[in-house]
Amino acid sequence: MTHAKSLGLLIVDLQNDFLSPQGAYARGGAVNPTAAALPERVAAVAKAVKDAGGLVVACQFTLWPNAKGDPMIAPHLLSLRPFLRRGDFQQGTWGHAHVDAIQPYVDVSVSKVAYSAFFNTQLDWVLRHAGIDTLAVCGIVTNGGVASSVRDAHMREYHAMVLSDGCAAFRPEVHQTALADMGTLADVMTCQDFVEKICEGQ
Repeated sequence: MTHAKSLGLLIVDLQNDFLSPQGAYARGGAVNPTAAALPERVAAVAKAVKDAGGLVVACQFTLWPNAKGDPMIAPHLLSLRPFLRRGDFQQGTWGHAHVDAIQPYVDVSVSKVAYSAFFNTQLDWVLRHAGIDTLAVCGIVTNGGVASSVRDAHMREYHAMVLSDGCAAFRPEVHQTALADMGTLADVMTCQDFVEKICEGQ
């Protein structure tokens, strides 16, 4: 394990609009029970990273409004989630915010518009200026935002790690397939094993 002060934790899309019963996805019937269990588990990991002197970054999926105030939604996403509407995932709203459990531990928030937390964001700049060379990734969904961010981290020569029970997909088999795929370019481990490695490295 790298020295804790060069360690970053990336939390992907643990936002109210994705996870809360009052959020956009619940309103549209796209409920993910496995993901609902993540915030408390991930919060414990985030606390351990901060206690060890590492950096916690959380990205937020964002739907930017156009001049009329309507969300600019990619056609692919709109075909998958036709229930999305004005105000969903809009910056500054309750739905866009991180879920309560992780908020106390987030050092930097990054807005994103696609699956990867690196695409058209300042994440790479933040990590490099903070001296981060190892990045552990967790959040939702395993085969979407998590997998895309892990691949982009690998391409930028970060030592990538994936927290297997800190992620969730809509189907267990998709989750497992994505973890196996990411295992070719990242270290895959449980949240508990990751925290133990942090403690060993201090």
